Amino acid sequence: MHPLAEKVLARDTRATARACRLVDDRAGDYAAILKDLFPHTGRAWVLGVTGNPGAGKSTLTDRLICAFRKQDRRVAVVAVDPTSPFTGGAILGDRIRMQAHFGDPDVFIRSLATRGALGGLSRSAVDIARVLDAWGADVVLVETVGVGQDELEITRMAHTTLVVAAPGMGDEVQAIKAGILECADVFAVNKADRDGADAAVRDLELMIALGGEVARASGRSRGHSAAALHAREAEAASAPGGAPAEGPWEPAIARTVATRNEGVAALVDRLEAHRAWLFGTEAGAARREERLREAMHVQLRDALTDAAVAALGPALDAAVRAVARREVDPYTASERLVDAFRGAGAALPGAAVAPGDGP
Repeated sequence: MHPLAEKVLARDTRATARACRLVDDRAGDYAAILKDLFPHTGRAWVLGVTGNPGAGKSTLTDRLICAFRKQDRRVAVVAVDPTSPFTGGAILGDRIRMQAHFGDPDVFIRSLATRGALGGLSRSAVDIARVLDAWGADVVLVETVGVGQDELEITRMAHTTLVVAAPGMGDEVQAIKAGILECADVFAVNKADRDGADAAVRDLELMIALGGEVARASGRSRGHSAAALHAREAEAASAPGGAPAEGPWEPAIARTVATRNEGVAALVDRLEAHRAWLFGTEAGAARREERLREAMHVQLRDALTDAAVAALGPALDAAVRAVARREVDPYTASERLVDAFRGAGAALPGAAVAPGDGP
């Protein structure tokens, strides 16, 4: 086993920070470290926190850390910041808002830079979360910078997605409704002491109800309905032994005032209800598999792209010049490059023996 991986498993904070840095930079033996740590992952609950800027995500994340620590859970935070155009590093410094936890050995906070990633989620965030899972985190909170519709990126790694909205932000609800509804497991209407909080909740309930109608019409497994929102707690209570009710998950809404720690306990209850559904029902198991599939698609795409660029080398440069001179269109050039990559005998991941195909 890689020495750094051993230190991560021993909960060495400095070694864990170094491992995170190597993974984030894609430097050194990062791949070997990830491979050695992977068998020791799978225990942490990955909770994504997303939403438009100004909704109070960082303050709410800080309150969630406190709530989970009161439950004696070990917490890790991946705070995804915008990228500095000069250094390539994270510039917002969300950790400043969480400085009260710096002396807690059971809280690990890491900032990552988006590096231009559309979803505000850096390429290495999923791997950083796995490092922190192996470190021993019970909960990994991933807070994204929030860039409108591209927040869907977070769903490729989070078990539970919390979307934070706030009243009085103009088109806040409108901005999150296209696409994000499909990934939101719980909504938090933060700053709920402001005017417009009731309207924001009603708008979200309407979005969820309309989403349910569209889902049922299209045959999607995940249906949403406003009635189910209000019936969810009763259903869970009536399930045998307190077990979560089967069937599709219905997004829940919580009102919070994070600056005063109001509504946070109720929000945690709703998040825990989703976790119980995700890990305690067949529908939840199917959701976990689908999200893992999406994450694997991203990983495979990145791996194939890196392999192709490395293998093609001068041929890729020549193709770019040919397209620039209008000697060939980019579509034909790409097709030829793919053919060349295949003809080079490059080993494709998973091409050897699929599960069940071998002896």
